[in-house]
Amino acid sequence: MPETAPRILVSDTVGFIQEIPHSLMASFRSTLDEALETDLLLQIADAADPRLDEQLKVTAEVLEQVGAIEIPRRLVLNKVDQISDERRQQLEEQHPEALFLSARKSEDIALVHALLVAFFEDPMQEFTFELPFDDFGKLSAARDEARVLSEKYTDSGVTVTLLSNRITLERLGLLEPPERVKEFWEL
Repeated sequence: MPETAPRILVSDTVGFIQEIPHSLMASFRSTLDEALETDLLLQIADAADPRLDEQLKVTAEVLEQVGAIEIPRRLVLNKVDQISDERRQQLEEQHPEALFLSARKSEDIALVHALLVAFFEDPMQEFTFELPFDDFGKLSAARDEARVLSEKYTDSGVTVTLLSNRITLERLGLLEPPERVKEFWEL
């Protein structure tokens, strides 16, 4: 997978199991805690599994129980190369929002990557500002956490255009927070 800027952390968790044994609940709880801190849940399920509907139901129930039902979620149905055209049509009617793919196809993996990048870039904006040479540490940090669209070097520094969200640039010290934010923190 090509690296993206800003970086996207992808974490794989264990599947949600119906009637999980009590002895495994503590380990399973850490997976659920991780799910609560995510920006996007990719629910990947086996389209060829005859228990697919049951698995999707269990996942929805577990996410609701732990308070993660409001987290944006995308359904990915894998192994579509192992189902009939009729079964695929049925699944497409049941789950029109789902992404249908085969992890064996590099173009399908590339599509998932493109969709993830698009999800995270959508709320981003373009920002242009000038940095003096003595602030190049901030530019280095911005390269890690934003997408650099252009850099133009001048006698006094660099004019840079970034694709980022405002909060990231405020945290890096590249933008001042709005007055209402500063007032809130000063209370």
